[in-house]
Amino acid sequence: MDAPIGVFDSGIGGLTVARRIVDRLPHESLLYLGDTARVPYGNKSPETVRRYSLNIARRLRAEGAKALVIACNTASAYALEALEDAMDIPVIGVVEPVAAVAAQRTQTGMVAVLGTRGTVSSGAYVRALHRHAPDLEILGQACPLFVPLAEEGWTDGEVVELVARRYLEVLRGTQVDTLILGCTHYPLLAPVIGRVAAEVTGREVAVLDSAGATTEALAQVLSAAGLFEPAGTQVMHRFWMTDLASSFSDGWSRFFGEQLQTVEHVDL
Repeated sequence: MDAPIGVFDSGIGGLTVARRIVDRLPHESLLYLGDTARVPYGNKSPETVRRYSLNIARRLRAEGAKALVIACNTASAYALEALEDAMDIPVIGVVEPVAAVAAQRTQTGMVAVLGTRGTVSSGAYVRALHRHAPDLEILGQACPLFVPLAEEGWTDGEVVELVARRYLEVLRGTQVDTLILGCTHYPLLAPVIGRVAAEVTGREVAVLDSAGATTEALAQVLSAAGLFEPAGTQVMHRFWMTDLASSFSDGWSRFFGEQLQTVEHVDL
C-alpha cells in the first residue's frame, strides 16, 4: 500500500487530474510525470503515442507505482489497451469514466465532445459512450486553440469568448444537453465554455470534465484491490517533467491550484 499513484500526461494539463486526486484521496502519495519535452501528443500518430506511453508507464512502475492514471485524453484513446496488457498494476484512463457519467446524465440523448484533433479523430469517446448507451447521438468538435489559451492563463475575456463561440457554433440547432471536456487543459476554460454553450443551444448544458470521474474510478479500483493508504500515512508528492522550460513552470500553479514545491527534471 505504501506506494505512490503514478499519473502521467503529455504535459502539464494532467495536473488538473492530479489536483483532484490529491483532494479526493488525501492519504495517497502521487508521482506525476509530464512529458513536456514531447508535448503535444494530439498531433502524433497512434503508434508514437503508444510508444511514449509505454515508456513512461514502465518508468513509473519502476519507481514503485501501485496504480497508473493516464491523465491524457490522447494517450487514453490510443494507449490504454497496450498499457493494460503490459502493466501488472491497475491502469485507469480518462475517457471511460466521464463517458459513463455523460451517458447517464443526458436527457436529450445527444452529447458533445470537445478535444484535440487526435482525441476526436480516434473515436474513443464515441465507442465509450456507445458502450453505455448505444442510441446516443454524439457530436465531436476539435478545439486546438483551447490548449495554448489555458497554458497562457487566458481563461476568460474577449479572446476566449470569441474562440469558444467559433468552436461551439456547431452546437446551434442541436439537442446537445451534455458536453464532455475531452482534454485535461479544458477545465480551466469551463466557465466560459459552459456559458457559451448555453447561449448557443438555448438550454442549460452540463459541462463534464474527466478529472472528477477518473478520480472516483481510481478510488473504486484502490478500494477493490485493498490498496488504500490508511489515515495518518505520511504523504509525499513528486512531480517530474521531461523539460523544465519557463513556459511550463509559469503554468504549474494554474493547473495544480497552488505553486508546486518541487518539480524535478527526468530523462526518459
